[in-house]
This record gives sequence, structure tokens and C-alpha cells, in this order.
Amino acid sequence: MNEALQRAMTETHTTDRQLAASCGVDVKTVTRWITQTGRLPHARHRWAAAKTLGKDEEMLWPAVAKKTIKVGPDREVVSVYPYRSAVPAALWRTLITRAESELTFAGYTNYFLWLEQARFGTALRRKAAAGCRVRFLVGDPDSALTRAREEDEAVPLSLSTRIRVTLAELEKLRDQAGIDARYSGGHAHLSVFRFDDDMIVTPLLTHSIGHDAPTLHLRRHQPDGLFDRFASHVEELWRRGTPVWTETHGQA
Repeated sequence: MNEALQRAMTETHTTDRQLAASCGVDVKTVTRWITQTGRLPHARHRWAAAKTLGKDEEMLWPAVAKKTIKVGPDREVVSVYPYRSAVPAALWRTLITRAESELTFAGYTNYFLWLEQARFGTALRRKAAAGCRVRFLVGDPDSALTRAREEDEAVPLSLSTRIRVTLAELEKLRDQAGIDARYSGGHAHLSVFRFDDDMIVTPLLTHSIGHDAPTLHLRRHQPDGLFDRFASHVEELWRRGTPVWTETHGQA
């Protein structure tokens, strides 16, 4: 028996037939809701029943709460987007603004950040001045890997040009303590952007550029989960990376 549903109906003096009418279903359907505990009505019917009985949906059908609460490794997945361009610009801004200790941008070009985030350089200066570590991993614009990826992408605005735009913007921030940049080729097909315990991960697909790649928004909830795995990957790339500036001013 679904005792929670039956108790709510008794308390409100609601009959099977009355509940069926308010939900737009057959009375036999309501009977099954009561007698078959594993039966979960359609969402619209659950909402109608909850409204009629003046109860929370989760109280009447506890299984709903269990379905919406993530457990295990996938609880670190906040959102999934088919394209990076589908990630709201406001989310990027919020993640950047809220970060207090760690901002790591490990995109091969990071070009879109300067394009889509207003006063991005100013925001980075402010974060670094407040004690937040700001790091950039970028591809070497003159490397063979970059040339190979340019051929694969085959777009007018070349990969090396996008990297040089980022390098030019970073040069303006070179005097700010707490901001550092390194070259790395190990993330050519995987971009990772970290904001304290939040992360945007973008695996690049063949013959596609960054904004067309599927994207995950992760949030750390456990040791050695998805978040930590990607974070360790970036830390290793940073360790192996080559400084963009011969004399760095950021934190290693």
C-alpha cells in the first residue's frame, strides 16, 4: 500500500473518485496508485494529486525524491550541454566571479573567453589581486600539433591566430602577481576550465572546434571522482608545461 497517499486522502476526506476527477484519470488508476507502491504516476498527475491533497509530491511518492537525488560518481555532473556554445555566458561569469582560490583555463586557445566575457582581463586582475591563483594553459601557436589541428579544423580564423590573441591579452596582465601562463600540447583535444570546486570540461570531437564540442559542468563532491580526475590531469600538464614568459610573475 502507498500509505502516504492513502493517509493524505483520509485526512482531506478525498475519495478515489474525487481524486481521479481532479487528476483527469480513471478511478481504477487512483486505486492502483494506492495499492501498488511501486507504481509511479506521470508527473502531471502527481502534481495534480499533490495540489488537490495539499501535500508535497515527494511526500506522496518518496520514489520521486530518490530519482532526483544523484548518488555515486554521476552526482558530480551538474549539467550536460551538446555544444559548448550552449553553455550560458552568465554561467561562465558566475563561476569566474564566485571563485576565490583557483581559476585555471586549460583551453587550447582560450580565445572565446576574451570574446564573450566583458572586461575579462579586468576581472582576472581583480581576482589575482584578491589572492586567487589564475593560470592559463595554451597551445604553442608555432607547434606541429597546432598546424595539424588547423588542417583538421579548416576554419578561416586559424587556431594559431586565436592562440596569439590570447597571448596578446595575457601580455597585458604580465605585471599582475598571481597570473601565470604555460604552453602545453597535452590538452589539444580536451579543454578543462576550473573555478574552485566547479569545472567546465569540453572533449573536442574530430573535425570540430571548441564551441561545437559537447560540454560537462562538474562540481566536486567526492575524492577521486570525475572532478579530481580531470583536476589531476590539468596539474600534470601544468607541471610539464613550458612558461609563456621567461620570467613568470604568477604562482607555480
